[in-house]
Amino acid sequence: MNRDHFIELATPEAVRSVAEKAEKAARLLREAARDYAPVVFANSFGAEDMVLTDLIWGRGAEGPDIGIFSLDTGRLPAETYALIASTERHYGRRLEVFYPERSSVEAFVGSHGINGFYDSVEARKACCHARKVEPLKRALDGKKAWVTGLRAAQSPTREALKPVTFDATFGLVKLNPLADWSEHDVWIYLHEKRVPYNALHDHDYPSIGCAPCTRAVRPGEDIRAGRWWWESPATKECGLHVVEGRLQRAVPASVKVSRGDTPTSRKVAA
Repeated sequence: MNRDHFIELATPEAVRSVAEKAEKAARLLREAARDYAPVVFANSFGAEDMVLTDLIWGRGAEGPDIGIFSLDTGRLPAETYALIASTERHYGRRLEVFYPERSSVEAFVGSHGINGFYDSVEARKACCHARKVEPLKRALDGKKAWVTGLRAAQSPTREALKPVTFDATFGLVKLNPLADWSEHDVWIYLHEKRVPYNALHDHDYPSIGCAPCTRAVRPGEDIRAGRWWWESPATKECGLHVVEGRLQRAVPASVKVSRGDTPTSRKVAA
């Protein structure tokens, strides 16, 4: 990734387009906060998540009433912890942090070894479950909707991503306000709004997860090639966004969806 290249391409037309997309995303967030309260945003502090953080925390009293939390897996890069601290200073807010259960991590390490996630897809997913999925379940308990920074263009497993879906795994509405954004759009927004971002992005890390499972990408590689790079692209999800083997599934019959683009037109049937 060459972030500076994106900024060079930030023509007035591109900046206006991103501003329009941002207003559309902000509208979706406001309506979600109104229609599906309580709503929370799962912030992993990637570039996309910093856009959403700014849309939620950066608008003062006009911002949506959406809580922000993050999952500290215990193996995040130092740069991510630094960004968490700088983000809290930048917005003058404190986010909620959820941690893995000690017993779950100890069980994984006792069975697979400290870096056993490299040995097989099954072991890697078991590690993700202990460090991410279980804490996420606690973070989403009692909530009616959650917000993510997923984009359809990020990987083959996300091509069918929609702005609003029903997450059958957690039993609540899932909002993807940046589903139709490009990486170019994300960086134009961060540049124009002077939003803090992870320093690893300046070192060819377009997608950032746990330190042992993330590497820099090489020229010409897919933007998520550095995530779990030893696996096939088809398996590269941590379990937070997979339903029945797919990242997203069609909204079930119990959820009535119209052709509109906002939560107002996607009411969950009582």
